[in-house]
Amino acid sequence: MTTVEPLGAVRERVLGSLRQEIIAGRLLPGDRLVERELAERFGVSRVPVREAIRALVTEGFVLFETPRRTVVRRLTRTDVAELFELREALEVYATGLAAQRATRAELAELDELLDRAADATAADDAETITDINTRFHDRILAMAGNSLLISVMEPVDGRLRWLTRQNEEWPQLLSEHRELYAAIASGDRERARAHALAHVRANYRSTVRHLFGDPDTPVPTGTDLAGFDRPRGEA
Repeated sequence: MTTVEPLGAVRERVLGSLRQEIIAGRLLPGDRLVERELAERFGVSRVPVREAIRALVTEGFVLFETPRRTVVRRLTRTDVAELFELREALEVYATGLAAQRATRAELAELDELLDRAADATAADDAETITDINTRFHDRILAMAGNSLLISVMEPVDGRLRWLTRQNEEWPQLLSEHRELYAAIASGDRERARAHALAHVRANYRSTVRHLFGDPDTPVPTGTDLAGFDRPRGEA
């Protein structure tokens, strides 16, 4: 007997596929999403496709240019600055908590992700790098042990992954992640926070250079983290 896939499951499958195609750069800013074409490609009716597109609008990946034209959103300077301001506020705090609360098993898992990231970086595998780097930051967030913090980050997680994909300075990113891991493993909260802030701001500058071609970009100034502008406490 043929099993009929529930409509909600179909919607989530289509949504997940389209979201990943945008994050991975297979669907580019300005590309049009046509319900009929997508329904044919996924082998589904237009209803779950329509619902998936609406969800992508809510998540900030696509927009309705007109009632009949839906396109992948073009990130503006304001979009990028606001998302990185949020990263500063939340990731720096989470990293400090992670330094205090991480277990040996959690640190070992983080170290293993770095080894896998190194292999992907050597292979210049952008999609795998993006996936591992996302998991790296997700693990730090989990290590912080604050469920409210996770729930606050969840609605923008996809867009943050999208931004991470814009930064193609992979060896530098790997080096920063290794330094961030060492700071967390040290158990020093302030050292971990300082490295997290330096990492977010370096990633911001790299992303803006890639998207807008600016050689020198000031970091966002929406958060007050005086005293954490650079790593400290190093030997």
